[in-house]
Amino acid sequence: MKNTEALEQLVDALRCLPGIGPKSALRMAYHLLQHNRKGASQLSSAITNAIELVGHCSHCNNFSEEVICSLCSSKDRDPSILCVIEMPSDLMMLEQTHSYNGMYFILMGKLSPLDGIGPKDIHLDRLLKRLDAGIVKEVILANNFTVSGDATAHYVTELLKARGIRLSRIARGLPMGGEIEYVDSGTLAQAMIERKIIKD
Repeated sequence: MKNTEALEQLVDALRCLPGIGPKSALRMAYHLLQHNRKGASQLSSAITNAIELVGHCSHCNNFSEEVICSLCSSKDRDPSILCVIEMPSDLMMLEQTHSYNGMYFILMGKLSPLDGIGPKDIHLDRLLKRLDAGIVKEVILANNFTVSGDATAHYVTELLKARGIRLSRIARGLPMGGEIEYVDSGTLAQAMIERKIIKD
């Protein structure tokens, strides 16, 4: 049975979400139309509202309704330290640790030539402009430890080496509460390489 044109458009629209294939999109569309038309209407309004109101912070590139987000305009943050991360979700995770009090710059992605994502697509020009202000003294790279994350960290490192800014990258190793017996060999090797000196 052929679906109506409006239903087909809804299914196609839902397929733009990550991890949603044709069958999942069709199930969602049927659910919204059959069981939750009010929810569908709220979803539609919320998406329209977010598209109209949410942009990017001119400093950190995070999603914001203001030109400068609340984190970047805070007087309690250290503007001399800049943590470069891939996505807004990474910022949320780092903030939950209560271990960092500097500023952020969000790339909104990572280098992935196979997917057609190059340096211009991850806002490196905006990062360099931020550093040109001369306020940042240290850049912490907090990219994911994936092939694309490592490639991005390496590219940014090469880009910033000549700028006289201290560069560091978050460490990787054993998780809290982890037992050596159950850790994979790659993580264990990295923990040995990035070990800390206790007494010299």
